Amino acid sequence: MQPAGASAVNHAKVLLMGKSGSGKTSMRSIIFANYIARDTRRLGATIDVEHSHVRFLGNLVLNLWDCGGQDTFMENYFTSQRDNIFRNVEVLIYVFDVESRELEKDMHYYQSCLEAILQNSPDAKIFCLVHKMDLVQEDQRDLIFKEREEDLRRLSRPLECACFRTSIWDETLYKAWSSIVYQLIPNVQQLEMNLRNFAQIIEADEVLLFERATFLVISHYQCKEQRDIHRFEKISNIIKQFKLSCSKLAASFQSMEVRNSNFAAFIDIFTSNTYVMVVMSDPSIPSAATLINIRNARKHFEKLERVDGPKHSLLMR
Repeated sequence: MQPAGASAVNHAKVLLMGKSGSGKTSMRSIIFANYIARDTRRLGATIDVEHSHVRFLGNLVLNLWDCGGQDTFMENYFTSQRDNIFRNVEVLIYVFDVESRELEKDMHYYQSCLEAILQNSPDAKIFCLVHKMDLVQEDQRDLIFKEREEDLRRLSRPLECACFRTSIWDETLYKAWSSIVYQLIPNVQQLEMNLRNFAQIIEADEVLLFERATFLVISHYQCKEQRDIHRFEKISNIIKQFKLSCSKLAASFQSMEVRNSNFAAFIDIFTSNTYVMVVMSDPSIPSAATLINIRNARKHFEKLERVDGPKHSLLMR
């Protein structure tokens, strides 16, 4: 029996695939296991399939299947383990090493994955991460990524794939994984509508919602145009690193206020599963008022997370 008012748990099977050494386990460890980039060097190769269950936003559980990319394992995935691996998949994330010298083999394995997905999970969402972009000369990155993206989209037909350039050494990893997880959040439109109402009520320039453990951006609303289009993933990266630094000192990160002559930004624990960031530029609104507004909205957003298929709305008054 499920307790009254509790939400059903949504399980999402996520396949993480790509050849051995492409960087799959490193990115998973940074996003979900609080590794910093330099510590991933000690990670060994994945043997066969590593399963991990990550609770995300309370009622969403990501069943991550990190599939080892050695040739023997890859061949088994497409033959003896085909049904087990590719059945009931919601998301396939395929990681390509941008500097791979076996591009033809990489593409062959990718196409084999797509055939198995088409047969077993035709509604799965496909994401391709062109990884280790930090190893490419900076003035060549746009060109190389665009060429690879065109090739992957062509090879993916009739399925559609979304492509991202990534590196564990910068914020691009957070952009890719935020986009992936966003696709899996139940009732995300309802969440965004309430976030918009909250931002308008408190007269904020922008409000961001972060998942508490990973600090991935899961929703946002902006009232004013902002110049830096990469600001979300940069903030995720910076605050995640700061949180890790705090934990090494046996301290826990709870909140932060950053203020200058142009704006004030508040980052605070919001619900049991999220942090919120509120950006204000009106100097006539004191910090205390914004912090009270954040506190008063907590109960409402907690209810949104608990109720299955939220029908409640934070209304303008």
